[in-house]
Amino acid sequence: MSASYATALAAARDAAAAQDYPEGALYVVATPIGNLADITLRALHVLELADTLACEDTRHTQQLLRAYGIHKSPGQWLALHQHNEAQTAQAVLARLAEGQRVVYVSDAGTPAVSDPGARLVAAAQQAGLRCIPLPGASSVVSALSCAGAIAPGDAAPGFVFAGFLPTKAAERKAALARLAQEPRTVVLLEAPHRIAQIARELASLGERPVTLARELTKQFEEIATLPASACSDWLAETPQRSRGEFAIVVHPQGHDASPDEHQSEETLRLLLAELPLKTAVRLTAELTGTSRNQLYQRALALQGEGND
Repeated sequence: MSASYATALAAARDAAAAQDYPEGALYVVATPIGNLADITLRALHVLELADTLACEDTRHTQQLLRAYGIHKSPGQWLALHQHNEAQTAQAVLARLAEGQRVVYVSDAGTPAVSDPGARLVAAAQQAGLRCIPLPGASSVVSALSCAGAIAPGDAAPGFVFAGFLPTKAAERKAALARLAQEPRTVVLLEAPHRIAQIARELASLGERPVTLARELTKQFEEIATLPASACSDWLAETPQRSRGEFAIVVHPQGHDASPDEHQSEETLRLLLAELPLKTAVRLTAELTGTSRNQLYQRALALQGEGND
């Protein structure tokens, strides 16, 4: 255990031990996204109390717990990740039925948002078992809190969490087209090996503000708000900027930025690159509200330009 966390573990026992922690319950626990000091006192106590610790990566979580001075025997660990969640959920349910307190953590942040855990929670709920959330670190909420993404005037409030965009080209183009028409704030997540690609793709949003939140809570944290068209240039200024995990906040459209002819054509171009003409026209009409007949004629013209 790091000496700096010895008092934290003692404080966790003092602050949280008197609370009720029912047996046979699944505890969904948020863990730090970079800074170990972001663990909560209640999380420390429940991690220590757990009969079984299910986690996305046992090696990663073992290192995390050692830093806090918490140790579990080999039989108390279960690996539960995106590739085995459905099957391993049944092993978790069996332990819950025995009256165990089972804790689930992902590698970082709040489970079951973009990380594994949602299928496990759904299985526990369907079995009539209790699920108890322990809130904590979240890259989504952290990025939103420092983005200053304010909906102007009577623009739509709230935000949309889109997570990671699809990797398949056609699905990704469709997702980007929907994003371009979404008037509310949109939060995306992206890995370092694809950040340059998404920066290029976001350029189609023009002057719409985007906040790039890189390596949140870590030593080299960097947060910048700039026009979507400038994201690629910002990344290119320093090679270091293309490293690390990103949370991306696409700010809301101005209330006068309703879908227009230019936006409709950009959406149509994106979809035509990957989809048949009629499908691209139908989706563009649904996304933008533009007339199908008008879009069909424009699609024919665009295809004709491509054949010149």
